[in-house]
Amino acid sequence: MLPRLNRLLGADGRCVDIAVDHGLFGESSFIPGIEDMPAVVRTLVAAAPDAIQLSPGHAALLQDLPAARKPALVLRSDVANVYGSRRARELFSVLAEDVVARAVALDAACVCVNLLLLDGEPELHRECVENVLALRAACDPVGMPLMVEPLAMRVHEGAFATEGDTTTIATLVRQAAELGADVIKADPTDALDEYHRVVQAAGGRPLLVRGGGRASDEEVLRRAVEVVAQGARGVVYGRNVIQHAKPAAMVGALMAIVHEQATAHRALALLDAA
Repeated sequence: MLPRLNRLLGADGRCVDIAVDHGLFGESSFIPGIEDMPAVVRTLVAAAPDAIQLSPGHAALLQDLPAARKPALVLRSDVANVYGSRRARELFSVLAEDVVARAVALDAACVCVNLLLLDGEPELHRECVENVLALRAACDPVGMPLMVEPLAMRVHEGAFATEGDTTTIATLVRQAAELGADVIKADPTDALDEYHRVVQAAGGRPLLVRGGGRASDEEVLRRAVEVVAQGARGVVYGRNVIQHAKPAAMVGALMAIVHEQATAHRALALLDAA
């Protein structure tokens, strides 16, 4: 294991990563709950997840804090325009320049990059493959772990929506593994009882499950329990934490599931009691 991964995954090899890089993608619906980023980061640091995922422009909000122990930094390395409520005329995925050097300077635990597969957009997929390969080449000399985020999307009502088909997700996860991912951040499947196929496709690499859009507390916690039971090493949740009325309590509930194998019932009780 790369030494920096020890900070991300910890002694039990598991991780709760809170994604707060949403403003990078230029989508207004992602902003509620994260308007005051310094306050958001302070709240999350106090809640003590394993990691916080931030953009290059906001990473210093975490790393400049003087705490001796704080969540590991996952540095987002790319920006894409695929998340809007309307499909953009021209899609892109742009890699930040010298982002691995920036990650080293910030003492990040890893860098995260998209591997997008969208209906009718093979050039975008090619851009993402090139981004992953470029990062792999830049990460190796400095021992920086690479987290790849395979994300399959389909056209729905004039925009792109995440694809929940197990075979599609598993195939893209397999590609991420073969491109050289050290950690994989993947979507849940519509059929959660099939998630072991996605874990298997990761080929032994730690697989963390993406949270996606807002859902009920019961659904968020039940999903986390199910994917962890099938071999996922943890979760990367964003809006279901940062847009929650009690974000710190939601972090605690997810930590109990991932690190203590808490049931959804117990995790919900922890959340309600906070």
